[in-house]
Amino acid sequence: MNRFYTITFAAIVGAAVALGSSYYFYTMSMDKLMTIERLSERSKSDGDAHRVNVMIPTEASIDFVDAASNTVNAVVHVKTTYELDGGYYTYDPIRHFFFGDGLQQKRPRQGAGAGSGVIMSQDGYIVTNNHVIDGASAVEVTLNENRTYKAKVVGRDPSTDLAVLKIDGENLPHIEFGNSDQVQVGEWVLAVGNPFNLESTVTAGIVSAKGRDINILGNAPNGASAVESFIQTDAAVNPGNSGGALVNTRGELIGINAAIKSNTGSYTGYSFAIPVNIVTKVVEDILTFGTVQRGFLGVQIQNVNQELAERQDLDLISGVYVANALDMGAAKDAGIQNGDVITRVGDLEVKTVSELQEQVSKYRPGDEVLLRVNRGCEKLTIPLVLRNQYGEERLTSKKGMQIKDKLNALFVDADPEILRTLKLKSGAQVKEVGQGKLKSAGILPDFVITKVDDVAIKSADQLMKTLESKSGGILIEGYYPNGKRAYYGFGI
Repeated sequence: MNRFYTITFAAIVGAAVALGSSYYFYTMSMDKLMTIERLSERSKSDGDAHRVNVMIPTEASIDFVDAASNTVNAVVHVKTTYELDGGYYTYDPIRHFFFGDGLQQKRPRQGAGAGSGVIMSQDGYIVTNNHVIDGASAVEVTLNENRTYKAKVVGRDPSTDLAVLKIDGENLPHIEFGNSDQVQVGEWVLAVGNPFNLESTVTAGIVSAKGRDINILGNAPNGASAVESFIQTDAAVNPGNSGGALVNTRGELIGINAAIKSNTGSYTGYSFAIPVNIVTKVVEDILTFGTVQRGFLGVQIQNVNQELAERQDLDLISGVYVANALDMGAAKDAGIQNGDVITRVGDLEVKTVSELQEQVSKYRPGDEVLLRVNRGCEKLTIPLVLRNQYGEERLTSKKGMQIKDKLNALFVDADPEILRTLKLKSGAQVKEVGQGKLKSAGILPDFVITKVDDVAIKSADQLMKTLESKSGGILIEGYYPNGKRAYYGFGI
């Protein structure tokens, strides 16, 4: 009987343990399922709270899609061909023995390059970087829809790293222009181009800074200083993106991608674009005049910083300090003095040299601009008329600019006192001589030019018009102030 009770008790305890264990594991399972369900529901509603969010905000994605679709067809792939050498001759003695012609010229070796470009008009004008096509023997353009065209280089401007191409097309997709002066730091942008020959690539980022000078453009062959006032972004740009579009969320062109700053040659976080307001002016000049008509203030300048402000007793630590207002420059003739601080061009504030260069580069010789200047405690508004780098207010033809660049000299009407001393009625005086044809020929400053070939020279303007009508070798005749007569010959 005792054994019966023992077995019955053990059975009851076993059943209780089994039921308890089942309930425990069932409860644990249900808790786990409920936890999973709860986390899943929260994940659906909130997303993964521990994931770093580097995506574009949801409300902006539609704008980015529209901006990309409106831009990608207006960005082209630019392919270039270069001759690496001019060909060379080889001598084959066997051929010479049998055929009498053992000297053969090998074909030039060729290289290739690639970049991007932006269609600016329905009839096929395209803007790209000068460094993309510089030195190319042939340029080919491929549209996003895979049509290919041979392109002609219409004009180039090394000082802004821009070039204009032309293809024979009609009703081509093109891009709308924005206003780079209104671009804000922190604004979302897209970079569109063909990096590493990957066509029609779109990347996104924000504007990191404006007015960046990264010192990658050398001065132009004529000595004109480069204009570097880049829009800096963190949109990924790589080799092949050069010449492509930087657009805002409305799909408007705000810059032409031009450079990256990297120790590896590939993107490491920063890219730089030429502001579209500079681009449109350069393109318009090339198409209208055949060359860029760039206005100059005629000053040597530097950024204002705390050290300079303390040394020169300035009451501000931003702006552009005028170290030297050059003789015959627009600034000096308008009344700007050494030690002045330029703070505005028109209504736009300028805090750095690059920002000042950007604003002035949008004007031509002969254009009048207002400068806001701090002089001690005074705040002045000074109007001035810009000149070209040769001290002239008038626009110059493409041929005239080419000649000016070759001569690299400043001409003025001869000084009346010197004319009286030399017993001359008129002439054009060489005011300054840079590295060029005149200096190579041995012409020194103050030389008074009285004849070019058989043409009597009466003024500086007439001298330039006469030179523009010449080609090949010319003979210049004139006098130095000491009465020495001299003749110089050179080619133009």
